[in-house]
Amino acid sequence: MADSERGPLLYSNPLATEDDLAGFRLEGQAILTFPEGRLRMRNALDPALGQASNFVLWCPEEFPADVSISWDFYPVEEPGLCMFFFATRGCGGEDLFAPALTPRQGVYSQYHHGDIDGFHVSYYRRRTAETRGFHICNLRKSYGFYLVAQGADPLPDVADATPPYRMRVDKAGAAVRLAINDLPILEYVDDGVTHGPLLGGGKVGLRQMAPFVGEYANLTVYGLRGIQ
Repeated sequence: MADSERGPLLYSNPLATEDDLAGFRLEGQAILTFPEGRLRMRNALDPALGQASNFVLWCPEEFPADVSISWDFYPVEEPGLCMFFFATRGCGGEDLFAPALTPRQGVYSQYHHGDIDGFHVSYYRRRTAETRGFHICNLRKSYGFYLVAQGADPLPDVADATPPYRMRVDKAGAAVRLAINDLPILEYVDDGVTHGPLLGGGKVGLRQMAPFVGEYANLTVYGLRGIQ
């Protein structure tokens, strides 16, 4: 995959105060606070409820197809799992928040077998004995539950973490790339056939699986040129 070149800044949000979440949409129930001057998220419901205790927080902005998205990630408490959704829209091209779409409450199946399309990458998987013992990042494409790329996860567990870790997702044309602190993690070039048509623009969102506690800051989105 060729090197990419960032274009103009499209969006910047420090995620430092409650005011910075104006217009954001929470699906599921979560506790959102800012004890360190950055967004801290934790589940509001008992993890024993399973998928019902998980949630997604969506940025309200609509982004174009060719973008470079970055944010600072701070793992605080384990176990759990973190995902990032991008290029997300209704299956018919609708805005993600269109009233005609089925309401979502953070249950995972609503995001991969509901009425929306998008990519999501699970980049901090510490929820089960298997995912705690062998750290990988998974990129999936939906509608469907297509695992399209995997890469090794270099992030340490909470006890040894030295955050922030700068996460970066690049998407342009048929290509998707994930990097952490500028270290390439995974790449995928979509043929537009095997797992459905190429995805264009859409919304981005942060997902956590209970009982993980994480913090986030400095969300930026740039236009992107030259990735292929």
